Amino acid sequence: MKREASPPRPDFAAEAASLGFEFAFADGEPYWDERVRYVFTRGEVEDHLEKAAADLHALCLELVGRVVQSDALLTRLRIPRHAWRPIAESWRRRDPTLYGRFDFAYDASGPPKLLEYNADTPTSLFEAAVVQWRWLEQMIARGCLPDDADQFNSLHERLIARWRAVAGDNFVHLACIMRSVEDRVTLAYIEDCAGQAGLATKALDMGDIGLHRSTFVDRSGRAVRHLFKLYAWEWMFADPFGNLPAISTTRFVEPPWKMILSNKGMLALLWEMAPEHPNLLPCYFEDDADAARLRRYARKPLYSREGADIELVRPGGCLAGISDGYGAEGFVRQELSLLPQFDGRYPVIGCWVVGDEPAGMGLREEASPITTNRACFVPHVILD
Repeated sequence: MKREASPPRPDFAAEAASLGFEFAFADGEPYWDERVRYVFTRGEVEDHLEKAAADLHALCLELVGRVVQSDALLTRLRIPRHAWRPIAESWRRRDPTLYGRFDFAYDASGPPKLLEYNADTPTSLFEAAVVQWRWLEQMIARGCLPDDADQFNSLHERLIARWRAVAGDNFVHLACIMRSVEDRVTLAYIEDCAGQAGLATKALDMGDIGLHRSTFVDRSGRAVRHLFKLYAWEWMFADPFGNLPAISTTRFVEPPWKMILSNKGMLALLWEMAPEHPNLLPCYFEDDADAARLRRYARKPLYSREGADIELVRPGGCLAGISDGYGAEGFVRQELSLLPQFDGRYPVIGCWVVGDEPAGMGLREEASPITTNRACFVPHVILD
């Protein structure tokens, strides 16, 4: 694994516009950065990253099976009681998952270490599946990469195939907060994959979902029977409609059982279930006596996003992320595994799982070891 300079395409602005990549630049700063690239060997990808994602996915499913049967574990995760039944019912039905993203610290000198699992509403999908693949194709065509250059990236094909398994031939609504450009573009891409799978779809804002008797409906009055949502389950269950029967009669992607895995308390439960697993870091709920033994740790809210309210604690110092009001439900302490540093930048590797299979990866980097929404997306290539 190495970071190296890469010639940017002079026509990238036009390429981004043609793809509908509306957030290639954010606040005047590049979000997509192709002035550099990360280079991996096939062994690093297949034997380390891909294997870690497959192993951890299986471990996570085992964990969900345990949690749904335990009031004590659901309580430890601070999941509200009215959510327990929909979560358990969705797991008993084995409601299918579309995708998820494991975030790893990795520098090829040892096994990837899991930092967190974006199991419910992960973004950076469009840029991983489409934008960096087009970059690879064009770099090969222009002679900037060899003909046998490759990428860990079967996301697009697998998403299309997975939609058929997830929804059959049912009509699917897809919703997000449309004022978020990142969410809007991600939703449009996921809807496009569903359309290529042969599904009929309709995209809408979360605020356009209403209630008719015991059924969610869109503004035209059509029942929302199958809903893909870029809207976190902890928000759903905190909303007024989060305790209504419609939650149980609607089929969601991601399903309610994914709420267990999108909670950072699962990091502590995974370590408790599989201590010494090579891809896990010691992790404990903050009120656990074992947490006090850690001298170097990341303090993470059970619910937080984009690095908000995370603290990296070491003897003699503490680095705090941006404050966004997370932490009311509690914290975990995870043994500190700092992201590797390349040329003053800290990359985090997001490994995607579609259905039950590892399907690709994307890298985001910034000048801080806490990854935030200011991190840049950098393409990768496999060269042996």
